[in-house]
Amino acid sequence: MPGPSSTCPCSKPKAIVIGAGIAGIAAAIRLSVKGYQVEVYEANSCAGGKLSEFEELGFRFDAGPSLFTMPQYVDELFLLAGKNPEDYFTYSKLDIICRYFYEDGTRITAWADNGKFSSEIALKTDDSAESVNTFLKKSGKIYSVTHHVFLEESLHKLSAFFRLSTLKSLLMFPAIDPFRTMNKANETFFKDSRTIRFFNRYATYNGSDPYRAPATLNVIPHLEQHFGAWFPGGGMYSIIKSLVKLAGELGVKFRYNTPAEEIIVQDKQVKGIKANGNTIDADLVLSNMDVWFTYKKLLKGQVQSKQILEQERSSSALIFYWGINAAFPELDLHNIFFSEDYRQEFKSIWQEKRVFSDPTIYVNISSKCKPGDAPEGCENWFVMINVPSDTGQDWDFLIKEARANIITKLSRNLRSDIRSLIITERILDPRRIESQTSSYQGSLYGTSSNSRFAAFFRHPNFSGKIKGLYFAGGSVHPGGGIPLALLSAKIAVNSIR
Repeated sequence: MPGPSSTCPCSKPKAIVIGAGIAGIAAAIRLSVKGYQVEVYEANSCAGGKLSEFEELGFRFDAGPSLFTMPQYVDELFLLAGKNPEDYFTYSKLDIICRYFYEDGTRITAWADNGKFSSEIALKTDDSAESVNTFLKKSGKIYSVTHHVFLEESLHKLSAFFRLSTLKSLLMFPAIDPFRTMNKANETFFKDSRTIRFFNRYATYNGSDPYRAPATLNVIPHLEQHFGAWFPGGGMYSIIKSLVKLAGELGVKFRYNTPAEEIIVQDKQVKGIKANGNTIDADLVLSNMDVWFTYKKLLKGQVQSKQILEQERSSSALIFYWGINAAFPELDLHNIFFSEDYRQEFKSIWQEKRVFSDPTIYVNISSKCKPGDAPEGCENWFVMINVPSDTGQDWDFLIKEARANIITKLSRNLRSDIRSLIITERILDPRRIESQTSSYQGSLYGTSSNSRFAAFFRHPNFSGKIKGLYFAGGSVHPGGGIPLALLSAKIAVNSIR
């Protein structure tokens, strides 16, 4: 059934958002504030996309992103709507960002306080506190050069390159360290393999390979150390709940269990969408669906950008959600168990397209900060390893093999039989990530950032060929992860004239 027509002078212009991931919700809020009547069409029964939750046998799990940084981008949405963020959403800063475990027995605590952090590295490795401080200063410099241009503006409009701030950043391009790899740069800052692995790990924050990705990605530690890591009072999914509540108060309508079937285009102009066999008129459409599926499923009759759609995808994840019948005081909210052969792990993922036998393991335990997430005396473990995107591997075999290797590694490091403590389990692999979130090949961050000019090659937040078509989410500029997804919504909506 056709929706309201924007030709009526008494009606607001209408915007349709496809997908209720965090970028789609943020875009809907911004569009509503901008004066649009907004409807969000979501294929699943609830909002959140990759950022979801579930409960099982008394355990609550945040099923997707588990690290919360730069909360100011969430607060901004409430302030934009004239609301007090604290009336909707609370969060607290972590004193310990993460705990790191190495096979030689080394255990490093990444303190939020830079002085304590650099002293910890000096105490536990062969690198000095001064080397850490020098590295973090460089990380901050990369951020100061890049954030206005690469993170908060479109790179796909000529006008952007005539702004004074953009010209200054372009003149300082060598300062962002784009001409050597992340690993190569880190080997000049540090000499200890443990420290190098520590900082190489930040490439995985956008699904990339530190042995190929540019050292520009060394901006990421600044985002974590300078702005801090935080824990939302209600768990990660409370971010989604609070934003959906705000959107509803602004008049945004959510249509769940209603996947978009087609974006209707006439004479290079968006006219609306088709859903449930009906045509819904709109003045503009913003897709929060992975850009690959947006073109392949919703824009079948339109010109496809082969250059973008055939780019290398980011890595994916294999996640085990374990209810653990024990408590481990040596673990914190965020924990990393490093592989001894980090280079081979990334070679396995990126070149051999398989799961490494000694993977680096991330364990998130939200019950450390929110005790109600697990029964008394128990913990809810979100156990993740980086894996290649899905290109047809035998995932059933790989999952079985990886599970055994993960349990062996964790049992060895924690000196406990982890297998006997697992009382509930769910598994998420690249196939299910694709089917549940329309992320092509199960890639978590759209395209990889394994080339020095990857930022320039991401799909823009608007269509240059179809008027009224916009894009937001981790598969388009500026990239994946909660902060960048929120920024993609901001850039997309600010592109509307």
